[in-house]
Amino acid sequence: MPNDPDTSNPWITHSTRDIYDNAWIHLEENQVTNPSGGKGIYGVVHYKNRAVGVVPIDEKGNTWLVGQYRYPTETYEWEIPEGGCAEGEDLLDAAQRELLEETGLIAQTYTPILSHLQLSNSVSDERAFLYTAHHLTMTEAQPEPTEKISIRKLPLAEAFNMVDRGEIVDMMSVTALLKLRIEMQ
Repeated sequence: MPNDPDTSNPWITHSTRDIYDNAWIHLEENQVTNPSGGKGIYGVVHYKNRAVGVVPIDEKGNTWLVGQYRYPTETYEWEIPEGGCAEGEDLLDAAQRELLEETGLIAQTYTPILSHLQLSNSVSDERAFLYTAHHLTMTEAQPEPTEKISIRKLPLAEAFNMVDRGEIVDMMSVTALLKLRIEMQ
């Protein structure tokens, strides 16, 4: 039987300096001593919102993806409906809002599929929460003014195949879809 790991923090933080701050993120630079004793810097991005994502599934086994251009990666991406949830906002309320904004769908039933996902824990504290949505009613999408979104309805099995082919690469989308595929087997 393996030894229990030492889970204490091996890093020593000597100082912290604020580098950048806006409505969504805060960047800090820490002067540190790393676990091997070397001195250096460690930049950390603190997210002011939690991330929520929703996989809507209708009675025929279809889902909806949203497509949009992602500025940081300079790529057009297909993703599950997702967005930010401000601290103090209820996660389910945010998931419902994002689903309506991006697809025009209203769901009667939401089920958590992952209740805490770390998206890039080597440089950020961003956390994500993923849901499925069922018993859907279609209304009109209400995208934010900064979003130019395409909506695509397709069989859930085809979304799984898009992940396999590398056509869906957004971490929340990949994780949610693969988790669902495992649960459905």
